[in-house]
This record gives sequence, C-alpha cells and structure tokens, in this order.
Amino acid sequence: MVVATQTKLMTLEEYLNYDDGNDTLCELVNGELIPMPPESHQNQQVSISLLAYFLKLGIPTKLLRNQIAISVMGGRATARIPDLTILSEDLELELSETNRSTILADMPPPTLVVEVVSPKQEKRDYRYKRSEYAARQIPEYWIVDPILNKVTILELVEGLYEEQVYTAEQIIVSPQFSQFNLTAQQVLTGL
Repeated sequence: MVVATQTKLMTLEEYLNYDDGNDTLCELVNGELIPMPPESHQNQQVSISLLAYFLKLGIPTKLLRNQIAISVMGGRATARIPDLTILSEDLELELSETNRSTILADMPPPTLVVEVVSPKQEKRDYRYKRSEYAARQIPEYWIVDPILNKVTILELVEGLYEEQVYTAEQIIVSPQFSQFNLTAQQVLTGL
C-alpha cells in the first residue's frame, strides 16, 4: 500500500517569515517553496551589466533591485524573484516604509522586471512568469535568453503583453526607457 504524503502549502505571510538558517534563495509557487539553483556565471554577468547600464542612464540606485521578491496573482500564494527589477518612485516610497524588501500585492507594480533564462527553466520564464507579471500589471518585462540568443521585450497593452524579439545587432527598443541603446548581442554578452 502506498501512502500519499501531503505537502503543507505556505501562505505568502509564512513565506515572508520563512528562515531555515541557510542562504538558499527560494520562490513561492502556488504555495510551494521552490529552491532556485545558483545562477550561472553568464546569467550573473548579464544581470549585473544591465544594472550598471541603467545606472549609467541615470536611473537612481534606490530604484534598482537584484532579486527582490514580487507577490504575483495566482490561485495560491506565489512570489517570484526576477534577476533585475526597476521600481517606480511610488513603489520605492512604499518599500522604504517597510522592514522587508518584498513587493506585496497591494503595492504599485515595478516599472520593469528582467529575467535571464536558465537552462531547463524556459517554460517558467516564457509562460508562467509572463502571465503572472501581466496579471500584476508590470508595464514591461524582458526575457533575456542566452540559450536561444534573443531578447524578448514585452509591453503591457490592455492587460496583455505584446512582444518584440531582438537578436544579434538589432537595437533594443524599451517602451519605458527610450534612452536605452544597446543591441541584443551586447545585452546577451553582458555588454
């Protein structure tokens, strides 16, 4: 006889207070704690280079975040941790009044989230996060894919994302950051 074991699903509140004593970064997906594998050297290079580039464009450091948890809509509690996030001024003000750097559902959405695709995680970034970020009303979502050598820019239009795919020497057009002037190849190689 096989006995099925049930995993206790976490609430967002339990996730926000969770501490198992180690430094493993975890997302909360439909109430389940999902450990995130360490980022590859290339993925870290891409996200750090983008952060540095946005700083050069004059985006204040107070609006830039690496790996900040964002509560997203879903049937069960879900919190995603993008590789790079640019906050709105209103969101930064609300976060400055809290004791934890987590974007909750009742807060304004960030201006931009960037996900760098990891091997075997394509479905998570292209499908699940796309619908979750759209439901969260995040105006711009980038999927930087070093595996397929492309950058997908998603702009929220009437509740759904419209996409533009960039490859090689095509200059990326950002709906939120008109001064952005890098090619897909520059982004994919970490500038």
